[in-house]
Amino acid sequence: MGSPWPDSRGAAVEQRSIVLRGEEVVFTLRRSARRTLGMQIDRRGLTVSIPQRASLREAEGFMAERADWILEKLAEWSKRSVPEKRLVEDGMSIPVLGEPCVVRWTAGANRTHWVEGYERRELHLHLRRHADAPRVLLRGLQDYALEYFAGRLDEYVWLLQRHVPEVKRPPLYLSNARTRWGSCSKLSGIRLNWRLIHLPRHQIDYVVAHEVAHLVEMNHSQRFWRLVATLKPDYERDEAALKQANRIIPQF
Repeated sequence: MGSPWPDSRGAAVEQRSIVLRGEEVVFTLRRSARRTLGMQIDRRGLTVSIPQRASLREAEGFMAERADWILEKLAEWSKRSVPEKRLVEDGMSIPVLGEPCVVRWTAGANRTHWVEGYERRELHLHLRRHADAPRVLLRGLQDYALEYFAGRLDEYVWLLQRHVPEVKRPPLYLSNARTRWGSCSKLSGIRLNWRLIHLPRHQIDYVVAHEVAHLVEMNHSQRFWRLVATLKPDYERDEAALKQANRIIPQF
């Protein structure tokens, strides 16, 4: 399948294929300093990560044991439609917190202004040039997202502190990741994908609750999911809905 090449982290990477349940599956094999075998499926396909000294036979056995799951997840990703990129234009409507938001243009110094009423939300772009609209729109959405997410993080940390009082509120940053909604590190804090701002409030809350639970359980064990359920009892509904989020989130 060709010679391995190093990725950005120095790991040896190569393209290979395997037949699972009679179906050929192309995958990326990644050798690194990790101690265990692992796999990930996203829009790029299947990636299998193995220790440097692990054999190809071990990797294939690892995949064979999980064949049904691999084929199911690959099928799910193949059905996900990728939204076409939209032109940023005056009068366009985009979802913000799961509800329509109209984008208005006017002359100005490349600033944004939000107009929020009981039945409507508008984002006004004050532009020096029409060509600046995409950049100003992005900044406006990200600023709004950071402020909104901060409030949700405050609430879920407070809920967690009722059960684990010693937990401290971590720093919050925005992420531009394409395949992850959030991440949590005890060293660097919580990162949330700014594109979540397009989704309904309850789905955002699930992602926040998920990452806040990682402040106590840095894993996906049964204890972790029990903690998520304590913070957000209906989380399973939102977890399932996030699989269709790409149909809602616009691409600019």
